[in-house]
Amino acid sequence: MFKNQNELIKQLTDKQIVQNLYFTQLLLICFSFVLGIFLFHDVYEFFQLYHIRDFQFIYYGIGTALFVIIVDYIIFKLAPKDLVDDGGINEKIFQKRSIPHIIFLTALIAVSEEILFRGVIQTHFGLWIASLIFAVLHFRYLSKWLLFIMVISISFLLGVVYEITENLYTTILAHFLIDLIFAIQIRVQYVRGENI
Repeated sequence: MFKNQNELIKQLTDKQIVQNLYFTQLLLICFSFVLGIFLFHDVYEFFQLYHIRDFQFIYYGIGTALFVIIVDYIIFKLAPKDLVDDGGINEKIFQKRSIPHIIFLTALIAVSEEILFRGVIQTHFGLWIASLIFAVLHFRYLSKWLLFIMVISISFLLGVVYEITENLYTTILAHFLIDLIFAIQIRVQYVRGENI
């Protein structure tokens, strides 16, 4: 089932991939606000998620991102290629994007996913539920056990960091930096491959 979905995604044109990505992220933002209306006592409580208490979130966000990037780099270097191959989906999403577009996309993804998974779901249903739903919604990794474990682990780590800092900006920043570094790496590899 998941292999068929991955094949369908790979058959999309570049424009369709970007349109689907934007649609999905906007859907997550809308879903977050609808859930927020029902789960929080009032709108003020929901918007308290976005209150900046201090700027320590910058250190925690950067530190978390660096940790994940280093661990992922080691795993990708040591693991057999077939265990860490997502079928080229990430390449299809990011390889032809400009750097400003990559920055915008990864920021949108980080904001939309962190509002939903940490801000709404984890706040009301707990760390484990948020991490499992996050992993399951990244369905393209379900057919690859190592990638699936990595996604759950990253989600769990972001959840723990959110619990420690009680600051949604920490996980938004970490998520953004993780995605940004890997997306830029995909773009750079693509550009170098074309110029050879």
